[in-house]
Formats: sequence, structure tokens, C-alpha cells
Amino acid sequence: MKTPSSEIISWLGLYMIPGLGNRAFGNLLARFGNPKAVFEAGFSALVGVEGIREEVARKIVARQFSADPEKEMRRVEDNRARIITYLDPSYPRLLKEIHSPPMLLYVKGRDIPINQTFIAVVGSRTPTHYGTKAAENIGFGLAKRGVGVVSGMAKGIDSAAHVGCIRADGFTIAVIGTGIDQVYPASNKGLSEQIAEKGAIVSEFPTGSPPEAKNFPIRNRTISGLSRGVVVVEATRNSGSLITASLALDQGREVFAVPGSIESFKSTGAHFLIKHGAKLVENADDILDEFGYVGLPVQEKFNFAGVAGRTPEMNESEKKVYEVLGDYPLHIDEIVRLGKMGTGEVSSVLMGLELKGLVRQLIGKMFVR
Repeated sequence: MKTPSSEIISWLGLYMIPGLGNRAFGNLLARFGNPKAVFEAGFSALVGVEGIREEVARKIVARQFSADPEKEMRRVEDNRARIITYLDPSYPRLLKEIHSPPMLLYVKGRDIPINQTFIAVVGSRTPTHYGTKAAENIGFGLAKRGVGVVSGMAKGIDSAAHVGCIRADGFTIAVIGTGIDQVYPASNKGLSEQIAEKGAIVSEFPTGSPPEAKNFPIRNRTISGLSRGVVVVEATRNSGSLITASLALDQGREVFAVPGSIESFKSTGAHFLIKHGAKLVENADDILDEFGYVGLPVQEKFNFAGVAGRTPEMNESEKKVYEVLGDYPLHIDEIVRLGKMGTGEVSSVLMGLELKGLVRQLIGKMFVR
């Protein structure tokens, strides 16, 4: 049974008391049972609760909100979203286990499956083609086994993980660092609509909240809190993804990392994690093996063009060029040299492979599988 709207307004009111954090909010719930009872309590009763300062107690008694709770509720509904409270049966169970979990969540999209396992996939906002492909394949592979994918809907690795999960018809959760009515980055508007249709968008920030830097570490602890493990794909040593990995360890979650080239600066963070105990993973199977998943369906072959199934047939020239190519981009001149073929023939073969969805051309006449 979901929380009635009238009760949610009380939750929003308490949530909008300036200076009241999640931990103190939780202590009030433990003492009084629900927000309505908190507002009915006197000043002396409030200050007797651990973590409640006199200043905050006065604001609760005076109902000094940072915004009008009823107007906030209308804005949520106008955006086709809803509020899930900490005591609501649909509140994610795993998230309740973390230190100071959010007392309410703004949710847009489908209901989050309570019994489903989720894995977070995070990484660089400016990944290489290799990193993008790895994140998308991992998202796809997890979804094919009934495991959901959590990420932050940022550019790069986050988006690729969401896309992979959606292409496998899986459930993906985007935890955002803005209000539920905001799309950041704006270029992800189409992706956000797909996520709301196939999964859920989650925020703990009031409507209208902009993408401020202070919001993202808070968002990151929710990403890891919803997940049984966190996979880092391409991240530098000072990346926010390493903050997520650190939070995951604090929460007792597993941490995984996808290795990259030793020459790639973008993989230094992932390699740092591996050196310090994170499990090296190459695919979804490596991740799920850690949790003892057995008897799950075999992953379908998946190429970067998004086609599940068998690799299309190739003639001898196409096979030769395809074998030369790998997950790292090669210039056409290098393909000519390694394949010992003419430039014209290689150009023709690459065009055919592109049409089959087996090869992608990058900037500067670079090609990759």
C-alpha cells in the first residue's frame, strides 16, 4: 500500500526544513513514527531527539519550510513523477542499509522491482570508443540475465551502460544530481525518456534543483547504495567514479574494474582500483560469478551496432580486415600495412563492414570493431 498524498505532503514539509539532514530525520521517525506526529510534537520533545539542534526544532514548530510542500507536490505530479517515502513498501531495501539513506525519493518511470539485483556501472564522461563499447556490452549482458543496471545518466560511460541495458530490454535506474524535472546534460533528453519508459529516474533533490557540484557526491552514494556492486569503466585517479567506488566499499558493496590500455590516461583510475583489490572484469559473467550466479542464460553475442545474434557472413577480404581490427582504433594506413592489401581495396572492404554494423569509422580515418 502506497503512502497517501496527504501524508506525503507532511513528508515533504519535514524534508524541506532547512538544516535537517537525513540522519536527524530518521531519528525523528524512530521517536515519533511519522512526520505528522513530528509536527505535532512540542519544542522540548523535539530537542530531546539526538541530532536535533534548537534552531532546527524551532523551524519545525514554526513550519519554516524552504519551499511550499503543497506546491512541490503539484510540481512533482505535473512532471508525471511521484514520491517514495522511507517507510513506503516500495522503497528499495538495499538502499535502507546505507548510512543516512535519503528519507524520500523522487521517482519518474516504472516501480523499482524490490527483489531484483542491481549492479552500478560508472566511469568517464569522455571515454574512448573501447570504454563506451565495454560499458554498453556489460549493461547488455547484465540485463540479459535479469540483473538491473544503475548509473548516473551522465555523458559517456553512464549513458552507454543505460543504453546497453535498454537494448536488452532490462530495467535501468538513472540516479540524477538535479531535480526530477531537470535533464542533465540536456543532450540526454531522448535517453531520459527511454529510461523512464523502460526503468526509473531517481532523485533526492527538490524540483528545480540545478546540477550543482555539491549534489553529485550525494548522488553517487545513492548509486552505490542501490547496487550490490559497482563496476568502474575508464576513470582517472581524480574521477568521481572512484568516489563512488570508495562509497561502495564503505557500504559493504563489491567493487569491480574493467582494465584498459597501459598507455591510456583514462584507465589509470580503474588500474588503481585493480591494484588495490578490485576484481578485474571483462564482461557480465565475471561480475555475476562473484555473487555465485549459476544456471543463468548464456549471453547472446552482441556487437557494438546493437545487434544481438550471429555475426553476419563475411567474404575472405572482409574477414582479413576484420581480424586486423580490434577494440582500439587503427588508422586506415595501418590497416593497409597489417593486412598487406591495397588502399582502395581496404577502403571498399571497410565500407562494406560498416554497412553490416561490424566496423565503425571514427574521426581522422580511424576504424574500430
